[in-house]
Amino acid sequence: MAQKFGVELVGGDTTRGPLTICVQIIGEVPPGLALRRDGAHGGDEIWVSGVLGDAALALANLQRRVELMPLESASCLPRLRVPLPRVELGLALRGVASAAIDISDGLLADLGHILESSGVGAKIHFEALPLSEVASRYIEQEVVQNCVLAGGDDYELCFTAPPEKHAEILSIAQQIGLPLACIGIIKNTAGLSVLRAGQAMTIKATGFDHFS
Repeated sequence: MAQKFGVELVGGDTTRGPLTICVQIIGEVPPGLALRRDGAHGGDEIWVSGVLGDAALALANLQRRVELMPLESASCLPRLRVPLPRVELGLALRGVASAAIDISDGLLADLGHILESSGVGAKIHFEALPLSEVASRYIEQEVVQNCVLAGGDDYELCFTAPPEKHAEILSIAQQIGLPLACIGIIKNTAGLSVLRAGQAMTIKATGFDHFS
């Protein structure tokens, strides 16, 4: 993966203490074209790439929190162990997406970063979330729902865009061969709700908290 994207792994952290914050510049972007967290506006559509929850589902299976068949486990494990960064999609979304983030800590947690930075809220439709065949089979289990909503480690992109960009985004999906799903809408009022069959779901976890 490092060879594919021209990344060199050099050294590591050499500091210690009760709080250590390390910052490293790893690339550059043309002026004005960075995909930031703070550009979402009310009325924007919310999109995600690929499918959600498989990496967390593989981990849940390893931890005996859910029981998958051997072939099902084998199909999910690569998402956990060899995730694919959506670099091509990110490049294609320049000038299209209003805000974007990768889903590393969980869909709700990472979308929450966009909402907080942009000063907006969101409404998500659970039925619109893209799932693999394996996740679909077990989706009625609460642990699997948590994998999809709050599991993380899929490294798919979550992004927002104005409704008038809808057709262009579908065209991008076709061009790069990556499914993109519209899962909800940005609201002007604060708060994040997930609706299933028109009813608000009770959310017990949003994702991994690095500072908890």
